[in-house]
Amino acid sequence: MAIDLVLRRDWNARSPRGDYTQLDSTKGVKVHYTGGRVDPGIVSDHDDCVALVRTIQGYHMDGNGWIDIGYSFVACPHRKVFEGRGLHHLPAANGPGLNAGHYAVLGLVGNAGLVQPPDGMLHAILDAVQHVRDRGRAGKEIKGHRDGYSTDCPGDPLYAWIGRGAPRPGGTQPPAPATPPFPGRLLKYPPVMRGEDVRTWQAQMRRRGWDLAVDGAYGSQSRDVCRGFQREQGVDDDGIVGPVTWRLAWEAPAS
Repeated sequence: MAIDLVLRRDWNARSPRGDYTQLDSTKGVKVHYTGGRVDPGIVSDHDDCVALVRTIQGYHMDGNGWIDIGYSFVACPHRKVFEGRGLHHLPAANGPGLNAGHYAVLGLVGNAGLVQPPDGMLHAILDAVQHVRDRGRAGKEIKGHRDGYSTDCPGDPLYAWIGRGAPRPGGTQPPAPATPPFPGRLLKYPPVMRGEDVRTWQAQMRRRGWDLAVDGAYGSQSRDVCRGFQREQGVDDDGIVGPVTWRLAWEAPAS
């Protein structure tokens, strides 16, 4: 199903009070909730969703002093996605210093009232994720607002769903890829190493969200990604893919 996008003019959005900051690409998406009570009645009346999104925009502009609603997109229970700041515009909702890393997608649930996201909302969140991947140069990450910022957002139900890999409702979660056997040679640079084992490792690092060309050549870019990953995992950051680093590339939990 293609994204069911509610454009700004369709929800009667206020015009922004200034120019957006350009956002060329991101590591992915951070998912949010409202942080307040959401009337469960929105599940049966889409007009209430429209009114809630307008209320949120007003709070962000008049209460927070932001130029616009802080989210890139907003997902409602009717599998509709409201255009917030939209593609290639810096959001404001992720937190200081964190907005350039991810688009911000709000699910219209709160900490009271409507707390459990209906299936239509989960589908809409994933429709928004796919939209920013296809058209907004977003990476593969799907994280919660609380990842990197001290907050309860996006609430325990949404955060648990993200922790399960954000599966489509009614679908099956893809199994974790099996760890291929270590190829038997250390991947290191210099000199540049080439081969299918290099390509296999690079492809897995791409799946983990690292910006890395899958070209089968273990050069300086691969070494730098390797060192960053090793620091993330708390192992010696020598930039060499040995048996431990190879195994962690498939088996370590997503950060």
